[in-house]
Amino acid sequence: MKKKSFKISNIFLAVLLIIMYIPIVVVVIYSFNASKQTIIWGGFTTSWYGEMLRDRSLLEALRNSLILGLISSAAAGIIGTLAAVGMARVDFRTKGLLEYVSMLPIMIPEIILGMVFLVFFSLLGLPFGMTTLILAHTAFCIPYVYTMVKGRLVGLDRSLAEAAKDLGASEFRVFFDITLPLISPAIVSGMLLAFAMSLDDVVISIFVTGARTNTLPIKIYTQLKTGVSPKINALCTLMLIVTFLLVFLSHKIGKKGTSK
Repeated sequence: MKKKSFKISNIFLAVLLIIMYIPIVVVVIYSFNASKQTIIWGGFTTSWYGEMLRDRSLLEALRNSLILGLISSAAAGIIGTLAAVGMARVDFRTKGLLEYVSMLPIMIPEIILGMVFLVFFSLLGLPFGMTTLILAHTAFCIPYVYTMVKGRLVGLDRSLAEAAKDLGASEFRVFFDITLPLISPAIVSGMLLAFAMSLDDVVISIFVTGARTNTLPIKIYTQLKTGVSPKINALCTLMLIVTFLLVFLSHKIGKKGTSK
């Protein structure tokens, strides 16, 4: 039997994973630290999770983040799905350019995108708060849904829609009876990913939020300036669990949809 050669790429991958995940592991461990000083281990405790749940300002920020994530991901799901279906049915010279432009919110640095939203909403005279947050988050969440649905549409058998039309079905019936059920796993997967991105966003939210509207990532960021407490570590741990769960569900649902 031939022995597998140990490649330098394996070492590089191991080092990369260690650098990426050691800080996350440290945050999770110190969320159970009994000492208020994060650099000193004072024993194991779960009291900081109770302290976090009794903090009204944190709970209000969590509520705002959940509302923002649900509304923006739902709106992105509708717009992204309609855009993907519409682009799949048309064919013109600048189609590739238009698809590239639709992906710009993902490729543009968040600080630049946040400044663009700030200037745009200021020109429109919109009051900064939940409304501007929803509009901004929906804008940068649309490409995630669009990409997932577009990839699913590529693998669909067009003969199904053509057969339905031959039997007298209208475009409306073809979409809701055939196309939508087939692409629904991609839609749900994209919306879950969009919700995770919205829940974790800090940079864009800082530019477009108002003085009376706080999201959970912004709340954490502002509290970090006065020092990191185990309560913040506990909150970050819960956010990490939710984010990983959403990404995992997005992957599983998307994979289930493509395996049909």
